[in-house]
Amino acid sequence: MAEEKVTIIDAQTDIEGKVKGKDVVVHGRVRGEIALSGRLVLGEGARVEAVVAADAVEVQGEIKGDVRARSVTLAEKARVQGTVDARILIVKEGAWLSGSVAAGEGASKSTPATPPPPAPPSPGDKAGA
Repeated sequence: MAEEKVTIIDAQTDIEGKVKGKDVVVHGRVRGEIALSGRLVLGEGARVEAVVAADAVEVQGEIKGDVRARSVTLAEKARVQGTVDARILIVKEGAWLSGSVAAGEGASKSTPATPPPPAPPSPGDKAGA
């Protein structure tokens, strides 16, 4: 059975370009694009300016850019500026988020439209009548 491997970008590393793969932990800086099939974890010292697409994103550091994932978790010291599109969004007390957010069932598929308000029941719709 193959071992699960994680790519680690350490605190002294500065990457500019596209990062592709499965699971990545960032402690340094990344500018450009991050496209993962697995999980992205940004440590407390991480600084990312990128368009991010992953299955799950955990932010403890800073990110500027668009984030699209099934699950996004912002830890207490997280700082996010940009668009967040996630089915599950967890924002811990102390996290800072500035930008547009699409979360819930309609998120991560397409830009959700505002649903129309429910129609009031018509006078003839009475249960047991």
